[in-house]
Order: sequence, then C-alpha cells, then structure tokens
Amino acid sequence: MSMTKKEQRLRRSRQTRLRIAQQGKVRLAVHRSNLHIYASIVSGDGTQVLASASTAEKDVREQIGGNGSNVSAATLIGKRIAERAKAAGIETVAFDRSGFAYHGRVKALADAAREAGLQF
Repeated sequence: MSMTKKEQRLRRSRQTRLRIAQQGKVRLAVHRSNLHIYASIVSGDGTQVLASASTAEKDVREQIGGNGSNVSAATLIGKRIAERAKAAGIETVAFDRSGFAYHGRVKALADAAREAGLQF
C-alpha cells in the first residue's frame, strides 16, 4: 500500500497539529500550491481563522505581477500575515508548516514573518 504525495504530507502534518493543539497556542498555518502560497493565523482551539494572507488576493497579485509561486512572493505574504496578526493583537504563534519541507517558499514566509515582528 503506497501513499500518495498528498497523503504523505498530511500524515506529516498531523503530529505538528496535535502538538500545537495540546499547547493551546495560536498557530500560523502555511499552505503552498503550485501557483500560490497561503498563510492563516488559526485560534488556539482551531475553530477560527483570526487573520489570513495569500498570493491569490487581488492587490497582492497586482503587486507581484503574476507569479505567486516564488520566494519573493512568499516573503511578501510573510510580512502581510505578521502585520495582520499584530492588528488582531497577536504577538506569539506556533509555526505550522502543514507537512511541507521547511525550505524555499515556506522558509521565506517564516523568515519574513519573524522579521516583521511575529514570535515563534
């Protein structure tokens, strides 16, 4: 029985989600697709999205001019999610990479969010 790539990623993400849920921390969840990258700040109990940012937003698409699947686009989203989190009064989060490798776009987003003042 072989798992698909998506199933493998979701399996990897499960343990992280459980651990963050036990801590009851607000989490910064990241999802990356071939075309876009998405970031959401999810409440500690996992019921509410408190802030979100993605390259699929109209003004972001205009700013990056096309390709939302590169490191510079991910950096922009990292800054935006940090700003929106601060606006919502959130300083500290747990980083949830959703089973994606901490590399490339996911790392760029995390670094940008840290630089913009989010702590994790």
